[in-house]
Amino acid sequence: MSGHSKWSTIKHKKGAADAKRGRIFTRLIKELTVAAREGGGSVETNARLRKAVDDAKAANMPADNIKRAIQRGTGELPGVQYEEVVFEGYGPGGAAIYIEALTDNKNRTLPEIRHMFTKNGGNLGESGCVRFMFDKKGYLAVERDKVSEDRLMEIALEAGADDLATDDAEYFEIYTAPESFNDVKTKIEARGVPVAVSEVSMIPQTPVKLDDAKSAQLMKLMEAIEEHDDVQNVWTAAELPESA
Repeated sequence: MSGHSKWSTIKHKKGAADAKRGRIFTRLIKELTVAAREGGGSVETNARLRKAVDDAKAANMPADNIKRAIQRGTGELPGVQYEEVVFEGYGPGGAAIYIEALTDNKNRTLPEIRHMFTKNGGNLGESGCVRFMFDKKGYLAVERDKVSEDRLMEIALEAGADDLATDDAEYFEIYTAPESFNDVKTKIEARGVPVAVSEVSMIPQTPVKLDDAKSAQLMKLMEAIEEHDDVQNVWTAAELPESA
């Protein structure tokens, strides 16, 4: 599966070097609010909320901000109502793109996303046009210099992971069932292995290889989509080059 989640590690590197904390906090607050609204305010019984709280803490979000976002979701505090929406389309070279967003105005967000596709050589498609090309999986990336392959293989399998990919140049990539994601991550970290990237991801079934020009064009589109205030996640079926 190497390269299938390359965008996840690219985002991690950019995030580590980019101090757009306000943008990160906005995205996390939306996710905290919706997760609490959909599954309740307890991290013990709401796996989605637990992941959102972990991400917020990792981004050094103040505890009061986390608490208020959850309370807006549970109705204890007033707040904006966000709608979960999915956008699907094709980027340069025909690579599928799958986008998850949280918006308080779909009629505003839709034309803005469509414009990004058109401006960057892609096409926004109809609902369901690319979803079948992806499998939903838990994804964890561990930097190669943090643990040996043999030790991580043993730990990952004992933790309940489905697969360990070892051919990425910088990361070991661990895949899990979505419902096992939080448990596997917790068990791996409990064994002293730091997890660099963790998310429930859309993994392409058949990655599309692009030439350098199309890859660069696709990256420009992906970065534009990623920067949109309503976008929570974006994935592509393109097999991005190691140099990306």
